[in-house]
Amino acid sequence: MFVVRLHRALSIVSLFAMQDAGLKYKIWLTLVKGVGPLVSKKILSVIGDEEEIYKASPKALASIPGVGRVLSSEVQRSKDLLTRAEQELEFAQRNGIDILHYKDVRYPSRLLECPDSPTVLYSRGTADYNGSKVVGVVGTRKMTEYGRMLCESIIQNLSVSHPDLMVVSGLAYGVDVCAHRKALECSLSTVGVVGHSLEHVYPAAHRQVAQQMMASGGALLSEYVSGTFIDRNFFVARNRIIAGMSDCVLVVESGEKGGSLLTAEFANSYHRDVFACPGRVGDYYSVGCNKLIRQNKAALVTSAEDIDYLMNWDQSTLPSAVQLSLFPELEGDSLRVAELLKNGDALQMNDLARALQLPIHRLSSLLFELEFAGVVSSLPGNRYKLAGR
Repeated sequence: MFVVRLHRALSIVSLFAMQDAGLKYKIWLTLVKGVGPLVSKKILSVIGDEEEIYKASPKALASIPGVGRVLSSEVQRSKDLLTRAEQELEFAQRNGIDILHYKDVRYPSRLLECPDSPTVLYSRGTADYNGSKVVGVVGTRKMTEYGRMLCESIIQNLSVSHPDLMVVSGLAYGVDVCAHRKALECSLSTVGVVGHSLEHVYPAAHRQVAQQMMASGGALLSEYVSGTFIDRNFFVARNRIIAGMSDCVLVVESGEKGGSLLTAEFANSYHRDVFACPGRVGDYYSVGCNKLIRQNKAALVTSAEDIDYLMNWDQSTLPSAVQLSLFPELEGDSLRVAELLKNGDALQMNDLARALQLPIHRLSSLLFELEFAGVVSSLPGNRYKLAGR
């Protein structure tokens, strides 16, 4: 394990020496006021890359739908920020921070399915963000003993059957840091997605945990350039990254409001599975979880076995193979879905989307049509298999 981590660390060092010559332009675009991930990708769909955007005329930019003259003018006024981008690139190289552009193969591939995913991420550590299983674990900062017991038990038992599991959380007090610590104890890779830049750790009390995470095959991950200080809105925004880079999100404990429920909302919007641990009626820090379950926004789980079943990670029993000749009329993407399911495996929507290279919204519509036609059947955990098998 140490040799693998050392090799990965050395690979990252070598990548710094081979940095994309256009990386400073990629950073620059994230600094332009009013150009967030959605707008960036819209412009990039018309103009090839960030360097070309930097060189583009105001007229060319203004002609892009959704940009217009005001935003085009802002881009022109922001060209001096290229110097700031160069400084950020140098800062990252000096401090062992890896810069991941969304077209980089090392970028969290699950995030690519989310329209508002950051175009650039900053990473410290040696985590492989594209492992086979990723669980987001979130919850209240004022975790009870009941919540601690559930969080530790679920992660402990998941680690036994899935030693390749990655645990993602936000490095905050309570459930977050409990999840990180338990993952470290179980020799699992764990990633802290933070709402500030990577030259410091917040809260400072978790600095040692963060160092252990980075030294043990995990990482800290942020979308913010150096010098970005703590802001409440940034913590809200980072919740979408936790949800988007995970296969499923587990809410351990939550009050009636809070970041955990926002993470669950993001996860639902990204077609991720959301799980919640139920609590006793009247317990304040179980109100949020009970509400998610009651509103069918989360499946009730009390153990790792529940997650195994709902995510179809327990491969002990698989359906028998089927013949595609049962559906000779299928063609195009419909046939591709059936081909992928022909061995009888029940696959999760996110796995199907990645395998087929289809946007989630397109696949969701396609699966609905196939289910209506009796070709596929839906199962708990947002899973699908060929009908009648």
